[in-house]
Amino acid sequence: MKLQKPSPDEVIAASLTLFDPKKIAVVSSFGAESAVLLHMVSQQDPDVPVVFIDTGRHFRETIAYRDRLRDVLGLTDLRVIHPPAEQLQTEDPQGTLHAGKPDRCCHIRKVVPMRDVTSGLNAWFTGRKRYQARTRSGLPFVELVDGKMRVNPLAGMSETDISDYFVRHDLPIHPLALVGYPSIGCEPCTSTATNRDKRSGRWAGISKTECGIHSDSRFDDRTVRAMRTMEAPGR
Repeated sequence: MKLQKPSPDEVIAASLTLFDPKKIAVVSSFGAESAVLLHMVSQQDPDVPVVFIDTGRHFRETIAYRDRLRDVLGLTDLRVIHPPAEQLQTEDPQGTLHAGKPDRCCHIRKVVPMRDVTSGLNAWFTGRKRYQARTRSGLPFVELVDGKMRVNPLAGMSETDISDYFVRHDLPIHPLALVGYPSIGCEPCTSTATNRDKRSGRWAGISKTECGIHSDSRFDDRTVRAMRTMEAPGR
């Protein structure tokens, strides 16, 4: 295996070997393509914790899809995390913060609970791919975030790879993906795609492109060492 293109299964297997199983998790939005990573991880270890940040503004279809995938894939440790209630009451009592201050809304509803979750982890998996948006075109397989490893096993997969995987493993499809939503986040800030960019329906009409939970990454020597471990024979 070459360093620049390990397979997703190899990245997952190496990560589960490198890190304490109690200190690594999947962070999933249970969005349009989430089933692929969740299936891959469940095939290697269904007991890996799966973290879902319930912002309180998800589509009801997403909540139902989350529960369906949990049952279909046999996920044994689904952890539902919520934003801090007192902060929501103080800064967004009417639930309209997204309309005027979308960055602040994402910070309270996603970034703060994400920081709380990852504080107890050494590493976590994300389902991000390079093809999803221009802002992700250079996505590495492994990133260093505040001394912890963020692992992107699907980084090198293409849109066709993802579609084929769904078919090959007969995975359930998110109901909204069937009606023009290729990327699904919170209901107030998600619409159908407006162009070929799969994330164009997220915060449509404003310059915002990310919620903030995937920021603050660095690619350094420790990251390189982790990736070299992943390509080692027998891993």
